Amino acid sequence: MNRSHFCCQIALTSLVLWYVPAWAADEAGKTPIDRGTVTEATGGTLYHLGPGDEIRVQQPNAEELDGKVARIDDMGFATLPLVGKLQLGGLTVEQAQSLISSRLSDLLLKPEPIVSIAEYRSQPVSVVGAVNTPGVIQLQGRKTLMEMLSLAGGLRPDAGGQVEITREVTYGRVPAGKEATDPSGKFSTAKIEVAKILNGDNPSDNIVIFPHDVISIPRAELIYVTGEVHKPGGFPLTTNSAVSVLQAISLAEGLGPQASAKNAKIFRPRGDGSEKQEIPVNVAGILAGKASDVTLMPRDILFIPDSMSKKAGVRAAEAAIQTVTGVVIWRR
Repeated sequence: MNRSHFCCQIALTSLVLWYVPAWAADEAGKTPIDRGTVTEATGGTLYHLGPGDEIRVQQPNAEELDGKVARIDDMGFATLPLVGKLQLGGLTVEQAQSLISSRLSDLLLKPEPIVSIAEYRSQPVSVVGAVNTPGVIQLQGRKTLMEMLSLAGGLRPDAGGQVEITREVTYGRVPAGKEATDPSGKFSTAKIEVAKILNGDNPSDNIVIFPHDVISIPRAELIYVTGEVHKPGGFPLTTNSAVSVLQAISLAEGLGPQASAKNAKIFRPRGDGSEKQEIPVNVAGILAGKASDVTLMPRDILFIPDSMSKKAGVRAAEAAIQTVTGVVIWRR
């Protein structure tokens, strides 16, 4: 082996040892490397191979190797014809290509292998909740929170105003929103206001996503409008802005022809949800500008009786809601 070949092998071995895969560090009981720092040092754009990833090698003058696919195992190794078993976990595609070329130099005059990723499996991100296509998405390069939500098909109409991100602390703590560490100290969780990112009020919250992050989008709280309106049902509170009685009636496409608007009621759950507070509201007076509009709270029922049932109580309102929406709202 000539001196230049030996130096190349030493340099590549040092690189592998420096970027010890997290799975190896964890099993050894040592403190894992801050993988967030590694990503920042590389500009956040290079993909590092890991367990489950599959690579394809093209080497035209080596039939045994050309077009072959190899899977990286849980310890970061992959086995290929001619070159044998290699530690590829933690390397970029370019570094893996250089290592394979070095191994082939003993067999081929001018090895020029081309390495590509056949399948991404080592950097999963889970996107769950109120998105159109929830599931596991494999990171391919640098992706931000909004890019991941877009890859998940975007937010559903009933999505809430916050996104919750859970991250392994080996990647660093989530640098945005209301962040806290769980009691085990292994996970960092933060809640981020989506509207502020979309509106440009807080673009710094559009953070870079790391492998194994869990992005959860809860459904929005609902208000309900039932009774003598054109479109009774539940309506999501998609932002932090309050919804008033007039706005709720607008969402329900207006009052019906038999509405007894001055006898409307709001049914509001108390603390434990077992009882409901009944709040009279004069919708007719609000519409005429003679009474102040009323702000609705999450899970409120705005009940507009007709002229025949203007004295209907909470049970009638509950029955109407269940008929329209198909849900039992007080015990969901």
